[in-house]
Amino acid sequence: EREFDKIASKNTIGICFAGGGCWFHYVPAIVDEIAGKQELYTSYTPYQAEVSQGALQAIFEYQSLMAELLNVDVVTASHYDWSTALAEAALMSARVTHRKKVMIPENIHPEREEVLKTYSAGAGLKVEKYLMDRETGEVDISSLKPDESTAMVYFESPNFFGIVERKAREIAEITHEKGALVVAGVDPLSLGIFRPPDADIVVGEGQHLGSYPSFGGPSLGIIGVKMDARLIRQLPGRIIGMTESFDGVRGYCMALQTREQHIRHEAATSNITTNESLMAVRAAVYLSLLGKSGIRSLCEKILANTNYMAERIEEIGLRPMFNGVRFREIPVDGNVDWVEVNRRLLKRGIIGGSPLRKLFPGRFDHLGNIALFSTTELHKKEDIDFLIESLKEVIK
Repeated sequence: EREFDKIASKNTIGICFAGGGCWFHYVPAIVDEIAGKQELYTSYTPYQAEVSQGALQAIFEYQSLMAELLNVDVVTASHYDWSTALAEAALMSARVTHRKKVMIPENIHPEREEVLKTYSAGAGLKVEKYLMDRETGEVDISSLKPDESTAMVYFESPNFFGIVERKAREIAEITHEKGALVVAGVDPLSLGIFRPPDADIVVGEGQHLGSYPSFGGPSLGIIGVKMDARLIRQLPGRIIGMTESFDGVRGYCMALQTREQHIRHEAATSNITTNESLMAVRAAVYLSLLGKSGIRSLCEKILANTNYMAERIEEIGLRPMFNGVRFREIPVDGNVDWVEVNRRLLKRGIIGGSPLRKLFPGRFDHLGNIALFSTTELHKKEDIDFLIESLKEVIK
């Protein structure tokens, strides 16, 4: 026990401002309490599903809450993370449209792009990229040119740089003109303020809805669609439905299960089998606790922190990039060694911004020497001020 304590004492717990897709958010104690109940904590949707009414109801509640938040009709439960949800949406789009080209923006998260390309290679899909606007950080509409071979056009809001996409309707119009499907990647928390994108398929990440970063996972991949039989039948996931017995007693059942080999063998929509129902349960508890007003208040706090941090960063001679609407993330350009800066910040108890040149060599070098900072509702004004004062000293 003493040996483990000695090893654990080497861990540094600081104020985290690292951006890039995995964030610290407040987790209400009741989320841990409910998700820690043995019947939920150890549950895996069984193959005789109706036996587990409690687990099925919990997943049904997750689907209902998430569908309302995303403004879609059907949500699956669930996928590994945002990256695999995007990849599955691409395969799904190809099956629905019988086309082979998918289009992604330049401002996509690099890890999502790599997962998408891995999935696409096996399916024979062509991945084509369109550009971003260097001023706003949003997509460059003029570079988006889908054609009759395009199955899917994808965009993110907020994107990898935390910029909210204001041209979602234009993207949808251009895409639908060519008969392709629109897939939007969203952060569910941002929808407390921003309008959900009107997309055919919505994907996203739910890890920060009541779960912890935990060295990058476990995550919660989200896929939702409108009430369209073509899309629903091609969903790579389980759908839980509510029904009644002959005696009028409410019950829950597996309404659709298209993805698993034991159901459809080689015709399954996906080879993903593990259902991360525990993460879905945590998200359901979290969303039900906050409600509409709670999620809005949370977004307002994050937006206020984001704008305040960007203003303070500019005061010390660094450059917050892009002039679009920011949410949580702030890409900062500076003539500094961000790895060394972070090393010095860590000595002060601060985990600094993610240095993109080190994490993704060559991927964003043409945009500048960027570190991606982020802020959430956990940061007080004093925390942000402490970061700015520390940055001012370590970059001298």
